[in-house]
Amino acid sequence: MNRRLSASVVLAMMLVAILEASPVALARDGKPNVVFILADDLGRAEVGAYGQEKIKTPAIDRLAAEGMRFTRFYSGSPVCAPSRGTLMTGKHTGHGHVRDNREIQPEGQPPIPDAEFTLAEMFKRQGYATAAIGKWGLGFPGSEGDPLNQGFDHFFGYNCQRHAHNHYPTYLWNDRAKIDLAGNDGGATGAQHSHDLFEAEALRYVRAHKDAPFFLFLPFTIPHVALQVPEDSLAEYAGRFEETPYTGGRGYQPHPKPRAAYAAMVTRMDRTVGRILALLRETGIDDDTLVIFASDNGPNQEAGGADSGFFHSAGGLRGFKGSAYEGGIAVPMIVRWPGRVKPGATCDFVGYFPDVAPTLMELIGGGASLPPGLDGISFAPSLLGRPDAQPAHEFLYWEFASYGGWQAARIGPWKGVCRDLRQGNDAIELYNLDDDPRERRDLAADRPEIVDRIKAVMTKEHVRSEMFPLPTIDPK
Repeated sequence: MNRRLSASVVLAMMLVAILEASPVALARDGKPNVVFILADDLGRAEVGAYGQEKIKTPAIDRLAAEGMRFTRFYSGSPVCAPSRGTLMTGKHTGHGHVRDNREIQPEGQPPIPDAEFTLAEMFKRQGYATAAIGKWGLGFPGSEGDPLNQGFDHFFGYNCQRHAHNHYPTYLWNDRAKIDLAGNDGGATGAQHSHDLFEAEALRYVRAHKDAPFFLFLPFTIPHVALQVPEDSLAEYAGRFEETPYTGGRGYQPHPKPRAAYAAMVTRMDRTVGRILALLRETGIDDDTLVIFASDNGPNQEAGGADSGFFHSAGGLRGFKGSAYEGGIAVPMIVRWPGRVKPGATCDFVGYFPDVAPTLMELIGGGASLPPGLDGISFAPSLLGRPDAQPAHEFLYWEFASYGGWQAARIGPWKGVCRDLRQGNDAIELYNLDDDPRERRDLAADRPEIVDRIKAVMTKEHVRSEMFPLPTIDPK
């Protein structure tokens, strides 16, 4: 009996050792659920975990305390659609199809081509249920870029970015059906706030799919203007800040207390994050679920009544949304996976949205699902506590045709920026981000050899786009 007991103890010890050596094996044979929460225009420093002091974000802060907070992570672009395009396709904007915001009437944006193999399709190939709830912006309804044609089993929300400029819309899409929202007339207030509908649908989806692996993409519209939030959230901040009423304009609704409204929107989204985490625990799938929180680009500077200066939204970094300086592309990135990702950890891996697909596929054992031609690398080693095994990027690259026209590339600590391409400028500014994270000292004249390396990356990685040309560098 003692010999049998000893043998069972040894077997148990061996099993524990195997599981500890392979953290991914703990969750459904390597197939954890994945919930990816993407805020819209949220500045990196607009949550407490990244230094915010005026806006309350206890759930997101807890997410960081229970997971890993990345300190040098970037979005795929300074604006919505191309950033989401890099997330879905794993391709940077130098050769990705969607490189800028553009509307196609009557509703929607230029579609991701059917030939692209999206992140949702990668999950589908691994046997996952897939859903997107929130704002899409990567293909008008019924097009090849429609989320239901790009790997998602279920879609609920706004298809079109412009439509998403009102949080009290008259309708939303539920798969291929347009659902009218009673009590909403398209004005500044209404009976049904879109974010609350997204929250309810996300919670319903988790309950319905708790017994098998799922990928739930939550591209929320908060805190993108217009400034609209239910009164119960506004009451928490009303009277706390000095206010100048926002009178509206440029398609955005007015608001008498814009600072309070903005803070309340962020806190309402944070409440949703908390409710999702609570449901994961309630349904018993918390340990089997990887939760990611990020933003699609840097904070809005002033449109629609937002006041990024007051909230210190970019954390002192240069630039805002629409800029390839750090403030336009540096975003919060938090990953939580109980028992696998060390709680309270920080990570200085320099990465961006094209890295998400390789990382998630490695974590779920789906590396074979990655198509060729992607620009990302997996940061799974960093997540799983193996920093010595973490490869580094040779370079990161961004381009963007609007807001004057931009190119940017990062090689190690060096970042090159070329702006005003639409005005004929081709001069590259150079910054050492280790010494100068706020990009105040242009070192291009001092380090011409680094400028040449940056220029070589910009030249090689840019493929001309007929839809989104870059004046100055594209031949006519």
